[in-house]
Amino acid sequence: MRRRLHESRLGPAPALLALVVTWVVFQSLNDRFLSPRNLSVLSVDIVGTGVIAVGVVFVLLIGEIDLSVGSLAGLAGAVFAALNVNLGMPEWLAVILAVSCGAAAGALHGYSFARIGVPAFVVTLAGLLAWNGLMLYLLGPEGTIHFGEDGLVAMLTSRHFSAAVVTYGLAALGTAAYLLVSYHDRRRRSAVGMPYRPVAEIWARTALLAVVAFTAVHVLGRFEGLPLALLLFLAVIVGSDLFLRRTPYGRQVLALGGGAEAARRAGVDVARVRVLVFTASGTLAAIGGLFVASRLTSASQVPGSGMLLISAIAAAIIGGTSLFGGRGSTWSALLGVLIIQSIASGMALLGVEPPIQFMITGGVLFTAVVFDALARRAAESRWRT
Repeated sequence: MRRRLHESRLGPAPALLALVVTWVVFQSLNDRFLSPRNLSVLSVDIVGTGVIAVGVVFVLLIGEIDLSVGSLAGLAGAVFAALNVNLGMPEWLAVILAVSCGAAAGALHGYSFARIGVPAFVVTLAGLLAWNGLMLYLLGPEGTIHFGEDGLVAMLTSRHFSAAVVTYGLAALGTAAYLLVSYHDRRRRSAVGMPYRPVAEIWARTALLAVVAFTAVHVLGRFEGLPLALLLFLAVIVGSDLFLRRTPYGRQVLALGGGAEAARRAGVDVARVRVLVFTASGTLAAIGGLFVASRLTSASQVPGSGMLLISAIAAAIIGGTSLFGGRGSTWSALLGVLIIQSIASGMALLGVEPPIQFMITGGVLFTAVVFDALARRAAESRWRT
């Protein structure tokens, strides 16, 4: 019998509605908001925070929190700059070591939580302080290490693809890949008697994706072209989504979010999954930190200031990932960071002071959390009846 895969769930609808309302309001107040230039800048600005938010989604899915991601992002930038600029190490090797530091720190957090029993809040709070201190030590008295604007890391956010055959080709390739994967998933689910999407819904989703993809390529192409950073961000989201939905480890992460004891009785190695999740969070925090450093063409104290941490967690929650675990996807990071950065961009165009931006972003986050709590309460009520 055909049924919707996620019936009784709003999914990303509230976040999408919030994004549309945000864009309509700011465009009505300033017609430069949806200009190719501003959207191009926006598409690059979201990447650093967005990649970190993907890692936060992993942690939230198991019902935990990682407070160290901002400090790890700053540490990754500092490690890269110290090795590359101060010690003359090749960029590619400095990048690998910087990301490895994030992965190792995440694994340490996960091991302390899963094997030793230290609460995740406490161990990642300790990591926030410790890694921030190490970042400051590596940056030295000046607090900033500048690197070249034509290197590997700088290219992450400065490179754009402007050739139409490339940009429109990527849009067509992505749309076709989605259609093929959707049909494959439909056949696989039908074969084992699981709920699957109707053909009409698949084609409707594909058509919507095509409209979004080709419109984005057209608009961005009117300025500098399709940013490399945005492509890499989308690759991280798609790869993480496929990992969660189509690999045994990913399904174990989702199972753990439904309840640790139930997952353990189902044969899930809970401790191993928890270590894996925090390792993924640390790794993605380090990668996001390199994007932040690329945008600034320097390693500085900015990522460890706390705002990056707040923005990443807020992006994951606003995008639709539940604070209570078990519900959400890596696409939540994209929607959430788009909303947050759109508010910041719109406010900047209007000349609104940062304190007002913080209050508005806080209000959006509070609304998202309230929706999450109400949805959870409604789900529990249906389960009881």
